[in-house]
Amino acid sequence: MTIEQGSSQEEQDLKDYIKYLKERLFFEPQSAVLHYNLGILYAKRGLIEEAISELKQAIQWDPNFKEAYVNLGGLFFRKGNLEECIRLNKQALALDPNLPMAHSNLGFVYLQKGELNKAIESCRKAIELKPDLFQAYSNLAIAYLKLADPESAIPACQKALEINPSFAPAYLNLAIAYRMLGQEEKAKQYHQRAKEFGYSEDLGMEEALD
Repeated sequence: MTIEQGSSQEEQDLKDYIKYLKERLFFEPQSAVLHYNLGILYAKRGLIEEAISELKQAIQWDPNFKEAYVNLGGLFFRKGNLEECIRLNKQALALDPNLPMAHSNLGFVYLQKGELNKAIESCRKAIELKPDLFQAYSNLAIAYLKLADPESAIPACQKALEINPSFAPAYLNLAIAYRMLGQEEKAKQYHQRAKEFGYSEDLGMEEALD
């Protein structure tokens, strides 16, 4: 997860809003919403520790703030703490089992941990709840590829591209799938499409599964 640098005006607006929220919190220190909004803004600026502190305070003042758990989990993922990310997303799901982003996040984290069946289960649940989550389709495809099941990966990639035709990872995953099936011409075509949409010329297809 990366933070995109906005224009100088956007950066100034962000700073102004942070200042406004901090002033509001001086008078309303128990406002979970204000702490949450400030935490999200800190995260956008790449101030991870400050963001974590604010989201923790949001949960302190409102233990049922499910979105705070999901976003706090994302911050711990960025710090490399996968177990805490899992715990927080599970807490969010304990409050609301139908949070698609929590299921999607769990799918991604399980994929990083190599727990592929759990990753598939979580991605499928996320897609069931929110069918336009192209990232969940992509993660599902990668899990299938890691299980040496390119036939299942291909439709997941195709669905991701129906939703987002410029999503380069799906083209790369299609290239890998067709290479696994021995269809080199299709593999080359999709690899080229992945490059056109932003993948480095030097990226080998095999590296995506490391």
